[in-house]
Parts: sequence; structure tokens; C-alpha cells
Amino acid sequence: MSSKIKKFFSKKKEEAKFKLNLGGGLGQGRSLNSDSPSTSSDKRPQRDVYVPLKRDDMSREAKAAAAAALARVQKKDSKEFNTSLAAIKAQAKRELEAEQKIKDDLEKTKLEDKPEPSTNKNYSCDGVFFRCPLVSEEVLPRKEWKVKIKEFLYQQLESELGLTACLIIYNCNTKEKVEGCVETLTKYIENIINHPDDEKYLKIRMSNRIFSDKVRYIEGSMEFLKAAGFIEQDIDNETFLIWSSDNIENGLDLPTLLDGLKNAEPLQLELDRNIQVLMPSQARRVQLPPDFFRLSPEELKREQKLKTEALEQAQVLKTKAMREKEEQRILNSYRYALIRIKFPDGIYLQGTFHVHEKLNDIYEFVQSCLQDESNEFSLIPIGGAKLVEEDLQKSLYDLRLIPTVVLLYHKSAELQTEAHYIKEELLLLIQNM
Repeated sequence: MSSKIKKFFSKKKEEAKFKLNLGGGLGQGRSLNSDSPSTSSDKRPQRDVYVPLKRDDMSREAKAAAAAALARVQKKDSKEFNTSLAAIKAQAKRELEAEQKIKDDLEKTKLEDKPEPSTNKNYSCDGVFFRCPLVSEEVLPRKEWKVKIKEFLYQQLESELGLTACLIIYNCNTKEKVEGCVETLTKYIENIINHPDDEKYLKIRMSNRIFSDKVRYIEGSMEFLKAAGFIEQDIDNETFLIWSSDNIENGLDLPTLLDGLKNAEPLQLELDRNIQVLMPSQARRVQLPPDFFRLSPEELKREQKLKTEALEQAQVLKTKAMREKEEQRILNSYRYALIRIKFPDGIYLQGTFHVHEKLNDIYEFVQSCLQDESNEFSLIPIGGAKLVEEDLQKSLYDLRLIPTVVLLYHKSAELQTEAHYIKEELLLLIQNM
């Protein structure tokens, strides 16, 4: 970034911190209460006593039979009917209780099936997290930072339209769209700088295909043109962007805006170490969360299946070069490495690293966590090749220290005298079992 943009963000960082101090907390949450299950009425409608239909032409025998039937109905023991009603009520109650239990079990299953990446006990860590000091001091996943950076930039448009628009272009669009947009905008501004009196460079037809494809619908582009001095105007029932030096944003000029456009870049996120301190039983978890992989979990499973099938078909014919190539493909599927340092007292120190970071970065990480940072020590891979001084500037990828590895801490000087090796405040990170 140019010095002007750096200065701009330094100022915005202080403003954001000031606003954060002034701002209030979030409102209280509210619970979502589900409707109580409906219950059936226990009352059963009383049945009318059967009364035979009257027929004028009924014979004497038929009348006698009807009278006998009526007598049987009337003399029927009421106790038997009441017992039957009680049984029906009891059965209905049981069915209602069973139905409610099914509903409760189904709701419980839904809650259990919800993904909880931050508390998944099968993963060796909660995920991969980052910092962005230019925006805030928060530690968030990459996806959340994308949203937060976009919100932050749009909040700055009112006070710093042009330079902020440059950063919106780079941070809120795909790389392919950014390249075409920046190239086109650069031509617009350079043409005006080089030919300030040529009217054909002072207006842009908004229906122009190149403008529509590469500029108009790219986030930040219209704000940039507005800051550069372009305003919309209808001419002969067609909309143009007309440039005037009077409309350039206060405090800026075209060379400054052009410099900002060419030298802006996506805001870089800093990888957070996500330090964890583990007991030996907790260190048994070695499954990595999806954030560590370049591929999605589904793509990873599909590729692994293809590799397994290929391995079964060509196991005998596979040469050393083929095996190395396959190993390279596997290593290329990882973005990050989970490094664990095992101390002689059984405590594990865990941190997240990018695969292209150096071995020296691990040494600096461990040293910063020691009670006595002046201690000299070495790190020894379990079952791997011994690391030498020349390896310090090699990447974790080159040293094959990915995706997860345990390094044994070995103190070079006299025996450890403290109760623990790492700082006491870090020991507080030990998670409860």
C-alpha cells in the first residue's frame, strides 16, 4: 500500500477504537418458546340410546321383537359402559404421552445434529483464526473477517470516499473482477490526466459494454469514479458519467487517486496461533477441522477415495517417483499445520502455523511461551529425521512437518528446576476434562 493509504488506515484504526469505547453493548437476547403441544379433550360425547324407527305397517311379531331389543338395551349394565369409557380415556392419555415423547426426542435429536465446530470434541482444535489490526483486535475465522472488513470499509466511505473505494474494490470482489476493473479505471483516469482538454475522455457512456462488464457492477468502482469527479447526467435520453475537476473529492487529486488505485491491496489477515495447553489425554485428539485443508471435506473425501482405488490397482507397479508424487499431492491439500510441543512434564503446547512458515517461527513461538525465555533448547521430531541448524530457514512444508506433528522439547542446559516449563498464565489455558 502507498504511504497515504497506510496513513489513512492508521487514522481510521484510532477512530474505530474511539467509537468502540463509546459504543454500548448488545441488546439482550430473547428466547424462542415453542408452542405447547395440543391435547385432546378427555370428555367423550354421550351417545343417544337407539330408538327403533316407527313404521305404520309393522306387524305384531315385529313389534314384539323391537320391544325385546329395546328392553335389552335399556337393561344393559351401566358399569360395563363406564369401564369401557375409562379404558378409552386411559388409552388416549397413553397415546398422547407417547406422541409428546416422540416430539421431545425429535427436538433433542435436531439440537444434537446441529454443527458445533467450536465445541467439537473430535477435533484437535476449534479451527483456524486470524487477526486484522487495521480493523480491530478481534480474533475471528476468515469468513467472519470478510464480512467485518466489508462493513468497516463501507463505514469509512462518508469521510474518505476515494481511498476507501480503492480498498473496497480490492477486498469485496473476486481477483478476476478486480484486475479488469482496475485496468479500466486506470485508463479512464490516465486519459484525463494526459488529455485534459479532449472531451471524448471526459464522459463515459454507462451503456458501454466494457464499462458495464468491467466497472459498473464491481463494488467500490462507482464510489471511486464519484471521488474522481464523475457525476451521472442524462444527455439525449441516455445516461453518461460526466467528469469535472470541480467534482473531485476535497483534499484529493487525480494522481493521488490513481496512485491509491494502483497500490491498494486486500487487507492481510494475520494468522493467530490459537495457543492451547493440553494434558496428555487431551493430546490424543488428532483430527483436524476442515479449515486446515485447501479442499472442502466432500472434495477431500472424493479425492481420497480416488487415491485409494488407484493404490489398490497399481500397488505392485508403483515406483519411488510415483510414491513421492502422491505424497506431494497429499501435502499440497493442507494450508495450515498443527504443531504440538511435548515437554518433559507431560504438558503439550499447541499452536497453528501456515505450511510455508519457517522452523525458526516454531522456535520463536516456543521461546515466547517459556517461563525463562533465555533457556536454550532444541526440538526433536518423534520418529522423524533430526533437525539441524540449516533447517531453521526451511518451511514446514519442505521439512514435512505437516499437517500435524509432535516435537519433543529438550533443554540444552542443566535440568529444569521449575515446577513447569511454560508460563503460569498459559497453564490456565488447560481445558477441563
